[in-house]
Amino acid sequence: MGEPIPGLVGFPAALRAAGLPCDAHRVQAFLAAAELLDLADPGEVYWAGRLTLCADPDDLPRYDEAFTAWFAAAPPRRTSRPVRQKQSVLAALTAPTQPDGVAAADRSGDELRVAASEAEVLRGRDLGELTAAERAHLRELFTLLRPVPPRRSSLRRRRARRGNLDPARTMRAMLAGGGEPVRLSYRARSRRPRRVVLLIDVSGSMTPYADSLLRFAHVVMRSAPASTEVFTLGTRLTRVSRQLRQRDAERAMLDAGHAVADFAGGTRLGETLRVFLDRWGQRGLARQAVVVVFSDGWERGDTALLTEQLARMRRLARTVLWVNPHAGRAGYAPVQSGIAAALPHLDRLLAGHSLATLERLLREIRDA
Repeated sequence: MGEPIPGLVGFPAALRAAGLPCDAHRVQAFLAAAELLDLADPGEVYWAGRLTLCADPDDLPRYDEAFTAWFAAAPPRRTSRPVRQKQSVLAALTAPTQPDGVAAADRSGDELRVAASEAEVLRGRDLGELTAAERAHLRELFTLLRPVPPRRSSLRRRRARRGNLDPARTMRAMLAGGGEPVRLSYRARSRRPRRVVLLIDVSGSMTPYADSLLRFAHVVMRSAPASTEVFTLGTRLTRVSRQLRQRDAERAMLDAGHAVADFAGGTRLGETLRVFLDRWGQRGLARQAVVVVFSDGWERGDTALLTEQLARMRRLARTVLWVNPHAGRAGYAPVQSGIAAALPHLDRLLAGHSLATLERLLREIRDA
């Protein structure tokens, strides 16, 4: 093997500075691969780094740019081969055939309009009444959601154009200017994400909605993993935050399903909320947080216990939202025992039976 290329070990650090997630395991794999290559050949070094240090297709342009800048060598040219156009995920709901006399451009435009129309219809459909094909399409639509976490004021302060006077920075500026107060500096409280806690009922009556609600929770979790917590409610309380922090949605759902042992069972909302508050909420998880309960309100236990626990939660949390999949149906009345007991302690009762109502819920969480 030839002499090592200068700066080989520092190349992963340059990639991290460019925004690539090069952890220690990837760096070790890169160095192990480099030991088996001819380091005098830039092409071999390029492909060894690309296969071990890149985690996502979006990393490739930044990798090429960093490779060129670090080794002063252009990346190898890729062989040109015909690329098959990837079919749009919306095409699954388009009309299957068109008359032969219709022009190709007209057919394409018609298909896009039909796809957009079907997507809008699907956004308003009840999540519990979807077919298998519609559920598969809905999973693609979930990936298009872009939640914005709520913000709160932090104890830390930052530089600002206006606010309270910053004596230390102003004094340093005076000393640098010969003792004259040339410019006043100000500071204000910085803002950070407010904690969001999602409590999802996975009892038998919520089975048609449980999968979609957990996928929705995965989207919220991925947008702010450090400030989001997810629990399931049934006959017991189960924390699934760790499982839903995974990037891959299908893997996250599989691991969450293995963790939830009481799926499609009974409902003891009062008892599970008491466990949540005693073990997690009272210790800080619910303090000044946005707490969202997803449930239809069917309570098999004592409603007095549910009332007591919701009153505790209301004193701790910043906002308490209750999302009922049946609340969006015409003629709905909150007469279920759990909903009737919860109403006095809620900030809002919302519908959650469709993708459109879940998008409205995201705005409620953002503005809480």
